[in-house]
Amino acid sequence: MAHIPFLNELALIAGLGVVMTLLLARLKLPTVAGLLLVGALIGPAGLGFVRQEGSIEVLAEIGVVLLLFTIGLEFSLERLRHIFRQVLLGGLAQVVLTAVGTAAVSSAMGRPLAQGVLFGFIFALSSTAIVLRFLADRRELDAPHGRFIVGTLIFQDLCVVPMVLIVPLLGRAAVGGPVVWAIGSALLKASGVVVATIAIARLLVPRVLGWVDASRSREIFLLAVLALCIGTAWLTSLAGLSLALGAFLGGMVISDTEYGHRAMSEMLPLRDAFVSLFFVSLGMLFDARVVWQHPLSVAVLLAGFLFGKGLLATLAVLLMRFPARVAWLAGVGLAQFGEFGFVLAKLGEAANVLDVETSRQLLAAGVISMFLTPALVGIAPHVSAGERLLAPLSRLLGARSIHEADSRHSISDHVVVVGYGVAGRLVVQALSQAQVPYVVLELNAEVVRQSRRSGLSIYYADATSPEALGHAHLPAAKALVLLMNDPAATKRVIDVARRVAPHVPVMTRARYLGERDYLQRIGADEVIAEEVEGGVEMVARLLRRLTVPRNVILRSLREARDQTQQSARAATLPCPTLAQHARLANLKIESVQIETTSPSVGMSAAALKLRSATSALIVALEREGVVIEAPSPHESLRSGDVVYLVGSKQATRRATSLLLGAQADSGGESADSPTLLQADGHDGKPTR
Repeated sequence: MAHIPFLNELALIAGLGVVMTLLLARLKLPTVAGLLLVGALIGPAGLGFVRQEGSIEVLAEIGVVLLLFTIGLEFSLERLRHIFRQVLLGGLAQVVLTAVGTAAVSSAMGRPLAQGVLFGFIFALSSTAIVLRFLADRRELDAPHGRFIVGTLIFQDLCVVPMVLIVPLLGRAAVGGPVVWAIGSALLKASGVVVATIAIARLLVPRVLGWVDASRSREIFLLAVLALCIGTAWLTSLAGLSLALGAFLGGMVISDTEYGHRAMSEMLPLRDAFVSLFFVSLGMLFDARVVWQHPLSVAVLLAGFLFGKGLLATLAVLLMRFPARVAWLAGVGLAQFGEFGFVLAKLGEAANVLDVETSRQLLAAGVISMFLTPALVGIAPHVSAGERLLAPLSRLLGARSIHEADSRHSISDHVVVVGYGVAGRLVVQALSQAQVPYVVLELNAEVVRQSRRSGLSIYYADATSPEALGHAHLPAAKALVLLMNDPAATKRVIDVARRVAPHVPVMTRARYLGERDYLQRIGADEVIAEEVEGGVEMVARLLRRLTVPRNVILRSLREARDQTQQSARAATLPCPTLAQHARLANLKIESVQIETTSPSVGMSAAALKLRSATSALIVALEREGVVIEAPSPHESLRSGDVVYLVGSKQATRRATSLLLGAQADSGGESADSPTLLQADGHDGKPTR
């Protein structure tokens, strides 16, 4: 068998990658940091174990193509609808402020305008892989700063496409007007290619994937998705555009079909494998000698990523009228080098916009910033100095805030609700129906504006601030209810509330039961663990669907409550329908109308000994349009009554003969005689 030239490098990368990421996992650092460190160690500037660097870079470029393809798969208008404002306005503000600010600083330092534009593009992008993974691990994706970061990262990913088109043109453009003309031409060309590709692909892709899906072969489906990914990338490259643009368009087209989710699940393992190689190759670009030779330049660039870029991102959040805490956390979360900055830097080198030495310094600072990001994001929630510095500007740009509640009127014996998501709406609805006054504090300015139009007592405020709780008249309140999606902020609100109003009960929710003891220790009176409530409800519904007896279910629920947390309400179980009782599938339900000449007229079920003689049971009786449930066995039957019988096929047949005598159908059970399951609202209907 032929020897694969770079197989030993791949084996070394895989082995060291596993070891290093496991070691860093004990330090609570993400996988990406381990991959970057492996690349730095084994790269040509490190121990020099990898000599086939070009081959690894080819695989890394495949990883970039697959990464953009899966980003296209995730680009769904329906998914973006809920964070549209953060994506469009917040993302635009962050990208424009960072790109323009960086280009201005670069020009002020005497660099060419084309290089300043490239620097602006690189600094405007953040690391999607690192930041999203860290937010997910900390359960902060739905927190206010998490929503802004996610929206901004999505917008940045979309901006990569025109940036990739523009950078090669910068090398052929002079300063001033030609650069602007090159950018405009690139955007126009990109728009035309995007429209044409989507229009053609939307006509062909659903049909092709439909034919492939009909084969019921997972292998063929995966090959078809890969063909669409690589094929669209190749076609756009023939038009003079980038592979990344074609991959993104291919993913976006598939996302609009019914096969989008399946394509994503099939591509994720491949993407993760190749993207891991991309991060390793990015780490290989880190050259410690560059840091040693140009410490000042690397330090300035690193400060630009961590402080300059973070400050501009913070300003973008404040312009969106978020409070100081959200701006501080979002600014720290976005302050690092991005994966696609590597792609833009390489394109800049190829276009002679960026010299190799400057590119090496930029990448060295960028890799350091990516490695530092997890630690900085983890520390940021515990540093309040940044919030205090931003507070005056936040109040200047903020929405109508809780200060209005204090200036307009005084309130007492009310409930302060923090957070107006699904749970917050349910609590407010219940308080309104009970005619209990309330004040809602919410960090999403758009939600506040919309809710105030409905007459709700809701205000824009950061509940971690003692002033905000004071303006909400917390000391005069009956309770404080915390329904926030930010666990770190929840802890801070409890701490502040205990200092502002130590006698007011604090009720909060937590994701996990393990958080309950700590929250109670710092001052929470009631802690509702979501995982417990979800688990108890799942047990109840599962056992009910399995037709476990009611008393057994209730005993299981009591045991679950005893082991976790008690509930203030009694357990409620929905009564199962007959169709859910599989053991009753052999029983039939039959209806019999008593005729004038029937021998059972004037007789009762007891007199006829119907139960003992036939084994059938009368469960209902319809008389003059009124259904009598569980009629007395001594109830005399009348002409026109409809008797509903339950029993086996033979039992209902014997009962019919007993009730009707010679009038009974001697041909046996009718073909459409329903089972008990069918009579319970399924296929069959009781026959008269």
